[in-house]
Amino acid sequence: MNLPVTECLLRLYEERHDLEDYAGGVPRWCTGCGDSAILAAVLRLCRDEALRPEKTVFVSGIGCSSRFPHYMGTYGFHGIHGRALPVAEGIKMARPDLHVFVNTGDGDCCSIGAGHWLHAVRYNMDMTVLLHDNQIYGLTKMQASPTSPKGLRSNTTPRGACLDPLNPLTVTLGVQNVSFVAQAVDWIPEMLYGIIAAAFHHKGFSFVRIIQRCPEWLPNIFEPWLNDPQRILLLTHERGMQVSAGLARIYKNQQTHDPANLDRAREIAARADPLPVGILYRNADVPRYEDMRHGGQLRTPGFVRAGLEAEFDKFTVWPQEAETETGPAA
Repeated sequence: MNLPVTECLLRLYEERHDLEDYAGGVPRWCTGCGDSAILAAVLRLCRDEALRPEKTVFVSGIGCSSRFPHYMGTYGFHGIHGRALPVAEGIKMARPDLHVFVNTGDGDCCSIGAGHWLHAVRYNMDMTVLLHDNQIYGLTKMQASPTSPKGLRSNTTPRGACLDPLNPLTVTLGVQNVSFVAQAVDWIPEMLYGIIAAAFHHKGFSFVRIIQRCPEWLPNIFEPWLNDPQRILLLTHERGMQVSAGLARIYKNQQTHDPANLDRAREIAARADPLPVGILYRNADVPRYEDMRHGGQLRTPGFVRAGLEAEFDKFTVWPQEAETETGPAA
């Protein structure tokens, strides 16, 4: 089989990469920020899967979590607030061969980007979406987000948030064509890595909500779950996550859950205490939008050029048209 010249050149390089090969800039998150644990898990995933940096792209919007592309030695796109998902969808349509990751926050995804979030679930394009949920706007210094708990005092809710928090899991599980939903916490690195790896291997829209600590603005909000392993419910199944012996000795509160059971997944997702950790739902048979629309197959340079010229022609004033409208030139 003949390969493009660029592909042949890429294969001249060693396929195996060290962890450092995927690292970008020095992270500027606060000490103890849960984003650092997510970054460590993703770097490990890239190394273990031997992902080519030039074939991998991270997309983000605005927020603490959205600095993620700056810290990866891959392609990246740091977009505007709430628009990470449509940018990622455009990338996947144009280049379905790329590994596409999206890093978004509870404000970026669940507030200004909520409309894009719901339709991205429905399109079920093959990408891994990591929702960093610290339940507060951290980058802009402590405003209530859609997932902030009721009663939380913040700069925008000085008397306490009056609404119950939005649950990203139940919302996602309620959208047509949902195909993968999971939940992780930043302080159980073994499960965090395993869940992100499972999301990456799923062919479709993989949505992982990660409960992530913010040491600056909400330093104690997750302490009850962090200090009491019984308040964590590990979801296990032969088609889901497996728990190591060492982890099982600490987190004894476990439940067998078949991720093919959507109704049961919705029931579990509604829980906040104990907090479910694992794969809630997975369905590999949901069709993917880029496959139905033949993503990448028609976007040759000639095709793009012809499309641009056709659009430009709509606004071109041709000499013969000018003569018709004003009469023959003197």
